[in-house]
Order: sequence, then structure tokens, then C-alpha cells
Amino acid sequence: MKLCYCGSGHLFEDCCEPYIKRKRTPPTAESLMRSRYSAYCIANADYLVNTTHISTRKLYPKSSIVDFATNSHWLQLEIIASTEDTVEFKAFYLDKSLTPQVHYEKSNFKKEEGNWYYVDGEYF
Repeated sequence: MKLCYCGSGHLFEDCCEPYIKRKRTPPTAESLMRSRYSAYCIANADYLVNTTHISTRKLYPKSSIVDFATNSHWLQLEIIASTEDTVEFKAFYLDKSLTPQVHYEKSNFKKEEGNWYYVDGEYF
């Protein structure tokens, strides 16, 4: 049994995995963001593409997602703040040369027909 990548303290199988496997729908923007981080950790590009809003999906090609996910060793997720439709976070990782990196973003989300989608983000 493995703790969830998102840092919730829950088991992966009880936390983000059901969202990634499409067995449950993330109820909040933050839960979607956490599951997307976990999807990067396991390089599940299909989930990442499918949870990106259709209006911005073309900006995030699957090949780029796979490249970023597989060439990074994800270390930790830190949620800074969240509202109903935004999540500010830091994702710590090692790049392929094993140099420590921080992806710092305030993400925007949109709920349509009961599903949350990542729209875009402001990078710091």
C-alpha cells in the first residue's frame, strides 16, 4: 500500500487513484488539482489531457505532458491556497539532470456538467 502522491496522507488507492481511473469524479477544484499532480507522478497523460478544459486543451499536447511527466522525478506537492475555482501550489521535482526544481502556479479551474477541468495558470 502506497501513500498518495498528492500529500494528503491517505492511501493512493483511496485518494487520487479512483479519480485517475475515472471511478469517481473529483468534487472540488483542489481535489482535481491533487489528482492531476498524482497523474504527473505516474505519467498518466490521458487523465491530464481529459481533465484539461476543451478551450485550452490544444495548448497542452499529450506529447509535451508525457515528456514533462517522465523526465521529472516528482517529490512533493504543497498547496498554498485554494478557492472554489483556483489553486495556488508548488510542485517540487528533480529534472532529468537531477537538478531540484519548483513549479509554482496559481491554476484556474472550471466546472461544467458536474466535472472540474483545469483551464490555465499563472506561473511564478
